Amino acid sequence: MKASPFRRVAVGALASLSLVLTACSGGSAGSAPELSNKPVTLRVTWWGDDNRAKLTNEAIAAFEKKYPNIKIKGEYKDWNGYWDALATTTAAKDSPDVLQMDELYLASYADRGALYDLSKAKKFLGTSQFDAQALATGQVNETQYALPVGVGVSSIVVNTDLFKKYGVAIPDDKTWTWADYAKVAKELTDKSGGKINGAAGAPGFYAGDPKYWARQEGGNLFDKDGNVSIKPKALVDMWTYGLNLISSGAGIKASAMVEDLTAGVTAGTFATGKAAMMGAYNTQVTALQQATGAHLRLLQPPHDGNAKANFFKPSMYWAVSSQSQHPAEAATFVNFLLNDPAGADILKTERGIPANKQILKHLEPALTGTDKAAADYMNEVTPGPSPVVTPNGGSGIEPMLQRYTQEVYFKKTSPEDAAKAFIKELQGEIDAAK
Repeated sequence: MKASPFRRVAVGALASLSLVLTACSGGSAGSAPELSNKPVTLRVTWWGDDNRAKLTNEAIAAFEKKYPNIKIKGEYKDWNGYWDALATTTAAKDSPDVLQMDELYLASYADRGALYDLSKAKKFLGTSQFDAQALATGQVNETQYALPVGVGVSSIVVNTDLFKKYGVAIPDDKTWTWADYAKVAKELTDKSGGKINGAAGAPGFYAGDPKYWARQEGGNLFDKDGNVSIKPKALVDMWTYGLNLISSGAGIKASAMVEDLTAGVTAGTFATGKAAMMGAYNTQVTALQQATGAHLRLLQPPHDGNAKANFFKPSMYWAVSSQSQHPAEAATFVNFLLNDPAGADILKTERGIPANKQILKHLEPALTGTDKAAADYMNEVTPGPSPVVTPNGGSGIEPMLQRYTQEVYFKKTSPEDAAKAFIKELQGEIDAAK
């Protein structure tokens, strides 16, 4: 039941990725890199808005002042244009040296040999201040191809103003189950006389949903070999639960969920005060607070079973291209962005709550409001082992999942049939990419 804080892959980029990456050759071979004693120029690329570009360019200027021998040429694009451009330049063996990377694409680039094995640059790039599970989010086949910039964990965001207005007690998030969530949501809907719904959304619209439902039942979405391992029962349970939320009035209608997909997290049902609870990553709370103007609180997600279902979700990564002629300098720049307080003082939490524990501790005294709440929440939650990175061929999971979820919630197919078809189609995409 989690809305994504991360902008999602464009279908057009997905179609071209596997084709162009066949032109890549593995670049992780060779001896450990060394810094050059001559001037070096690196190209660095990222996706994001003008504010991210402004802060990143400020960090680049600070880096160049500290390392006058290294010059940085930064370039950025919007989400869709970014992946098209990166795929094209990588295929042409003209990749930027340092890349902002997303979890959905990490294995696709790593498996094609397009990313540098960062363990070879450990002289220049420290990892000791990263939680082991956070580091694991950047590994493919146990090789560290990327380092997470920020991490988030699943939560339930509640509008405490609406709870107070309609006289509903905020539940104990240490013990509540999915049945409790539905009961509280229904109580909110009923006590408001239908003016609001208790819950915005239902599970099945974001890739984190089947991961969570599989994990709470003792499984995983993907196994260590990168194959689909989620059991049909987990999907059936997830979709059946969503159907019950909709039919009882505890949650919004399926049509409103689809409208929320288009509106985005800061303009959807919860953001406009028409629902009191929604699933989100903790890092979304600042944007949601600004949108609602209400007092918000982060609760741990409901849970059935004894397995640790929550997990670290990287906001994004920094990676080094295997085509870089200057991996030592590239690693030094990544180290500055992730490990140097001078870089952190500029970038702060723009790319998420820092995954580097020492840097987070450095920034925490200055964090206020919802940024502090997001950091405090992450410190309180104990995630389970990191899920397997989305395998090559699986990058299209989200639009695929949304298609099946809509078919179920609009009652065009049963949860049982959708579960079988989804698993078969996703596995087929992964097999085709091998």
